[in-house]
Amino acid sequence: WGNTLDHWRSEAVVLSLLFSVIFLVGAAGNCLVLAVLLRGGRANAKSTSLFILNLGVADLGFIVFCVPPQATVYTMDEWPFGPVACRAVHFVIYLTMYASIFTLAAVSLDRYLAIRYPLRSREMRTPKNALTTIAVLWGLSLVFSGPYLSYYQQMDLDGTTVCIPAWDIHHRRVMDVCTFVFGYLIPVLILGLTYARTIRYLWTAVDPMENMSESRRAKRKVTKMIIIVAVLFCLCWLPHHLVILCMWFGHFPLNHTTYVLRILSHLVAYTNSCLNPIVYALVSKHFRKGFQKTFGCALRKRVVNRVHVVPPAQTVRTLPREPVPFLDFSCAED
Repeated sequence: WGNTLDHWRSEAVVLSLLFSVIFLVGAAGNCLVLAVLLRGGRANAKSTSLFILNLGVADLGFIVFCVPPQATVYTMDEWPFGPVACRAVHFVIYLTMYASIFTLAAVSLDRYLAIRYPLRSREMRTPKNALTTIAVLWGLSLVFSGPYLSYYQQMDLDGTTVCIPAWDIHHRRVMDVCTFVFGYLIPVLILGLTYARTIRYLWTAVDPMENMSESRRAKRKVTKMIIIVAVLFCLCWLPHHLVILCMWFGHFPLNHTTYVLRILSHLVAYTNSCLNPIVYALVSKHFRKGFQKTFGCALRKRVVNRVHVVPPAQTVRTLPREPVPFLDFSCAED
């Protein structure tokens, strides 16, 4: 019994550390992405930027509202947040999951139109239409994730408060299969089809001289970045869906090994929400410059505030009565 208790404590410590890293990296990274995109209204300039902004909002919402409660459950082995949070947390998990995968599917179509029909698609790929699409995507996400408001319920099992599915087995199986089909399989098929056609056009149907243009190279880089983000989402959420499908249609006994596999599948899925900012920083030169500029401006403003705050007694003879504000033009908007 002593060895088992020590082993459980070790696992709880490791899980707490992993969830803490996911939360800190995900929250900081996605906040930085939002700051870069919103800086100077740049997110309103292009439809792709709006979709990336929406993806960052979904990831940040998932990180802030879902990771801490789930981390607490896995470390304490019970649900301490009450019945309302039991339903709300799982609802937000699937709401943000649907919003993310639907956004990735929409941006894959946006990239295909931008590359395949650059002139004809300009009237369609406007910020207004992008915002309308994002509103529709969130509406669909609400519809598909709405049933999870009643799917989970707080219960007392042998003196332990838990948050577990409350539906009967038949309805749970139908719901989980529908989540896999509409929240993973169909969007992944859309992603695969659109990006396959996009890549084929980029590498086989483009004139060599046109391919050398700066615009064409920029579109390739953006498409490469979005493809990496989409592939990571598909890979990170695949174990979660496979575990659920194995529970219903395969052999998945309830023991310590399968419990660990379930936790690992959740960890991998949660990790996806903190990977996108890393991808943006590694692949996109514009995001790297935006990150550096945002950090640089924040640091310079702090230094400026410290340097230029001088005691009034020392400034009576050297400064006019109306002090001239310091302007840091290096941080001005482009």
